[in-house]
Amino acid sequence: MTATTLVTIEAAAYDAVIFDMDGVVTRTAHVHAAAWKKMFDTYLEQAGRRSGRQFAPFSVETDYTRYVDGKPRYDGVRDFLRSRGIELPEGQTEDPPEKETVRGLGNRKNRYFRDQLREKGASRYDSTVALIEDLKAAGIKVAIISASKNAREVLESAGVAGLFDARVDGLDAEELGIPGKPEPDVFLAAAGKLGAAPRRAVVVEDARSGVEAGRRGGFGLVIGVDRADQAAELSRFADVVVKDLAEVRVGPAGRGGGNTGELPSALDRSDQIGHLLHGRRPAVFLDYDGTLTPIVPRPEDARISEEMRVTVTDLAARCPVAVVSGRDLADVRKLAGIEGIVYAGSHGFDITGPAGKKMAFQQGSEYLPALDRAARALENRLAGIAGAQIERKRFAIAVHFRRVAEERRGEVEQAVDGVLAGSEGLRKTGGKMIYELRPDIDWDKGRALEWLLEALDLDRREVVPLYIGDDLTDEDALRAIAKRGIGILVRDQEQRRTWARYGLEDPGEVRLFLQRLAELLADKEEL
Repeated sequence: MTATTLVTIEAAAYDAVIFDMDGVVTRTAHVHAAAWKKMFDTYLEQAGRRSGRQFAPFSVETDYTRYVDGKPRYDGVRDFLRSRGIELPEGQTEDPPEKETVRGLGNRKNRYFRDQLREKGASRYDSTVALIEDLKAAGIKVAIISASKNAREVLESAGVAGLFDARVDGLDAEELGIPGKPEPDVFLAAAGKLGAAPRRAVVVEDARSGVEAGRRGGFGLVIGVDRADQAAELSRFADVVVKDLAEVRVGPAGRGGGNTGELPSALDRSDQIGHLLHGRRPAVFLDYDGTLTPIVPRPEDARISEEMRVTVTDLAARCPVAVVSGRDLADVRKLAGIEGIVYAGSHGFDITGPAGKKMAFQQGSEYLPALDRAARALENRLAGIAGAQIERKRFAIAVHFRRVAEERRGEVEQAVDGVLAGSEGLRKTGGKMIYELRPDIDWDKGRALEWLLEALDLDRREVVPLYIGDDLTDEDALRAIAKRGIGILVRDQEQRRTWARYGLEDPGEVRLFLQRLAELLADKEEL
């Protein structure tokens, strides 16, 4: 099966990645679970005979993940026994396995685990090893953490002990007095060994207590690995949840998260996106041409379907929605015809809020005379090229060449470049069968999206920005939300790098996805 990409760890953004051991790097959960069950069932049977009470056996399916997974051994003993109404003396670290204290039972479990480990050995997740090798090749340091005092033996058994730049395990925790998860101290200790600031480091965990620790520690990115169908629990604290680390890619500075052809379908992963939104709310930003409507030969013919209009209107009743388009503001408002949403025209140079909401923004007004002169020059240069169409927007000039004969398209670009050379303060951009001249300032759809989030009071942790677009100009917006939001690309035949996490095939799929999102939000309102 071809691996897909859900998230990218950028070398420019992060200096270190810290992996939990069991369930992320090594496959020992079954060994631990068997040891815990043998220890607890033996003790509960003995305690039941003495007290005359009947105790239910330890459940690997529920008790393991709820009370002991990812925790220091003695904490696991203590928490599980309390769930059964049992209190035992703490005891001493040196207590023999036969002694009925918290530490004695913990030592008994450790003896069972070591017996199982010698008999069965530990295995590794090959996709995790591949990711670690990619991280190291990109110059990103890696560390391993574990609550286990047997971490070194487990890593050696799985053949991965030499992969890591640093290790913080149960022995270190005991020596340094490091509290267990969900406290973040073990991850902070690992980051300190690597010389990395938490905001410049990534935590990779498969347990709820671990992702919560990563969040508490202020780490730049927390990735949850859903090995046990607990995505909803992990997503409460993780920035992103994956089924396997094959879905994580390492990217150098300045490149998008993956190739367009590798993106998983947003429709196929709608349940996963729902988990990412658990306990949070989306703010949806939509491109127009190629996203809400198909690409058409004449831009003035790109009218939204009634079905799409109804779907977007329904969604806007449940969450903030904005259309961010390269079209002129008045043009896209007229074509879309959807009330109650925000419109950003001319790639975000011209923004207005819905009726009744005081919000207006214009960027680059001082460049309007230069754009007027360039538009006149382009009309003269392109007058003799059949099919060339000039679209004068308030803050840009679009030159469409979709209907120009193949052999004459080079002349169109030469004309645009010639006008640009004589126009101070403008720059050239491109898209699907289009060249544009815009003000040469640091402003694009990404900057406009960030401005909108702040202006609409949506720049909060509980808000997840979701952007859907289809063109190169949308990559600025996809990049702006890559670390905190959900980017979706409407694909075409071109293979290129993209900042999107997911893909859709056409506006029809966009409508289906938006419909599912509206239904998800409606279901949440009913709870």
